[in-house]
Formats: sequence, C-alpha cells, structure tokens
Amino acid sequence: MKVVGITSCPSGVAHTYMAAEALKLSGEKLGMEVLIETQGGAGVENQLKQKDIDEAVCVVLVNDVALEGLDRFKGKKSPENGRVRPD
Repeated sequence: MKVVGITSCPSGVAHTYMAAEALKLSGEKLGMEVLIETQGGAGVENQLKQKDIDEAVCVVLVNDVALEGLDRFKGKKSPENGRVRPD
C-alpha cells in the first residue's frame, strides 16, 4: 500500500522535516510505502511524481501554511477532509 503526502510549517524548518520523518517511520511499522514531499524553508524537496500520486490510496497533508500544487491530488482521498479539493 502506498501513501503520499506533503508537510509544511510556517518557518519551514524543523517541524516540516520532523513530521515527514514521523510519517515515514509510522508507515514502515505498518508495512506501508510512504512518500513525503516537503515544502519548507529550502523550497519544495522530494517532489512527488505523478505516478506515485496516482498509485497512492490516499494523500496526507500536514500543514500550517498554504501548500503549492494541490491540483495534483484532485480526487484523492485524504484523512483530513475526505477528498482533496484544490483552492
């Protein structure tokens, strides 16, 4: 099972990367492949490939600021709100 997501915080430093790492480790414990894109102080890192997004069962968005590129997830299930709906 594959899950993709994005993490981001206001300062874009520690919490962005801590959340990404926690999601990956939790996924490993459950036998899931978790791919996380970070949108932090260094910009977008580990940008998700459309193929991975298409194969994912859901997308996890962990953010306190607006995210870039949400249109890539249109129609994907998301634990936070049921479905991702780009602004």
